[in-house]
Amino acid sequence: MSEGRILPVIHHVGAVLKARGLPVTRLRAWHALLPLWLILAGATAHAASDPEAPGVLSILLRWSPLLLRGFVFNIIISLLSMLLGTILGLWLGLALVSQHSAIRAPALAATEFFRNAPWLVLLFFVTFMLPFQVEIGHFTIPFPGWIKAVLGLALAIMANVAEIVRGAVQSIHPGQWEASEALGFTRSQQMWRIILPQCIKRMIPPWMNLYAIVTMSTTLASIIGVNEVVTLAGQVQAAEGGRTDLLAPIYGYVLLLFFIYSYPISVWTRRLERKYATR
Repeated sequence: MSEGRILPVIHHVGAVLKARGLPVTRLRAWHALLPLWLILAGATAHAASDPEAPGVLSILLRWSPLLLRGFVFNIIISLLSMLLGTILGLWLGLALVSQHSAIRAPALAATEFFRNAPWLVLLFFVTFMLPFQVEIGHFTIPFPGWIKAVLGLALAIMANVAEIVRGAVQSIHPGQWEASEALGFTRSQQMWRIILPQCIKRMIPPWMNLYAIVTMSTTLASIIGVNEVVTLAGQVQAAEGGRTDLLAPIYGYVLLLFFIYSYPISVWTRRLERKYATR
């Protein structure tokens, strides 16, 4: 298909996605820098390698299925961590805005502790605190490293989501509370029926931004032995005889995968911030 036929199709698809409210990322000139860097790194590595050794491009193509499976594992870890952390963070955030100091004070302490704890330290903490397996009667329940990575990341996500919830709730005009109270709503009904529905739009952009950060932080799981994409990238380099000329192309390939996945999330987040901006 010629370029004259391809461009109208691309514009039509973009118009349809935009009309349906789906994110559409316009490619800029600087978007080509990362693929160009990967190509240059591959060309440099190929020039510096043994002429009889397999080419860098052929190696990347051969190991792409393995690296892509590892990257999908990173995404699964990020989704599970975000799900668990969001559920916990919602309740922790509601505790932060509680009228009872006996609830608010411990919630504040937990939020500040986990927000200011390094994520890698949390991963090590969960890894060494949880056993490798739990025996209940005749049953043995294993705790593989990826589950510990999910739990460790969920602790940090929980604290950050709690702050998102607290900020969203406190951004609601006090008149909303006063009006709902005048209508006879209880505190719980005010929160779940009046306040939180208004907070959703305000929480979505920072929540998406947090998810993008979490996705890129899943590479920390390689430190505790999880076979995600960075771990597999090291294994690929070792399987090819430890060739140092493959370091830049392989890890540049991994970098490109994360960029392709995370950049549209960043673009969509900025658009939602402009759309739901409050004055």
